[in-house]
Amino acid sequence: MSDISPSTQDPGASATMLRGKKVLVTGIANQHSIAYGCARAFRAMGAELAITYFNDKALPHVEPLARQLDAALLLPLDVTQPGSLDSVFQAVTERWGVLHAALHAIAFAPKADLQGRLTDCSAEGFAVAMNVSCHSFIRMAHLAEPLMREGGTLFTMSFHGAHKVVEHYNVMGPVKAALESSVRYLAHELGPQGIRVHAISPGPIRTRAASGLAEFDALIADATARAPAHMLASIDDVGYATAMLAADHARLLTGTTLYVDGGYHIMS
Repeated sequence: MSDISPSTQDPGASATMLRGKKVLVTGIANQHSIAYGCARAFRAMGAELAITYFNDKALPHVEPLARQLDAALLLPLDVTQPGSLDSVFQAVTERWGVLHAALHAIAFAPKADLQGRLTDCSAEGFAVAMNVSCHSFIRMAHLAEPLMREGGTLFTMSFHGAHKVVEHYNVMGPVKAALESSVRYLAHELGPQGIRVHAISPGPIRTRAASGLAEFDALIADATARAPAHMLASIDDVGYATAMLAADHARLLTGTTLYVDGGYHIMS
């Protein structure tokens, strides 16, 4: 078995698998973001990118990455602000007039609700978590549909806590379960237009978003120990697995949750 990571292999034919494809990537916060790993893989496989950043504070962290990836567009996106997502898609429409793939890597819950018991979660906190982490993906699908006239692929990021109880994942468990259910319904509705929809479920990865989870170091240690591969995915592992699903070769794969976690999800 080769120990060469995807990012160090000779790209070969994979460098052209997404040539000519236009891809929107949301959710990059810094160089450790899973969305950045996906953007690198999309670009390495030939795609042209549009990248979003959360706000002015995030821009200095994201702009150099976008420049490194030769992104055609760098756009602000705060899905809690009315019209923000619409503005992104308007810019994509004006620049490209078409879209072949879009990655939704956005999630949030107020700290008190994220770190407290689900039993004690506030209605307001639950609504915010559902809006940002789930319904914004549905809105993305709505806006992407008319641009995916040639078919396309929509991706969102999930986690094993959608299916099994993961200590300290709390409110995000039900929210990610709703997200994965939405993936299946969107795949059903958009399939006739040639639009595929997938959830990507990495194992625990040290990202800025993950830092909000209580006892995250313990989760990392447990997942590494119990995963059959005894190692967890890097952002590049997740990126290449995601990008492969955007290729035309994967045109009959849809409605799936793809685990990129060294087999962690199969363990009891």
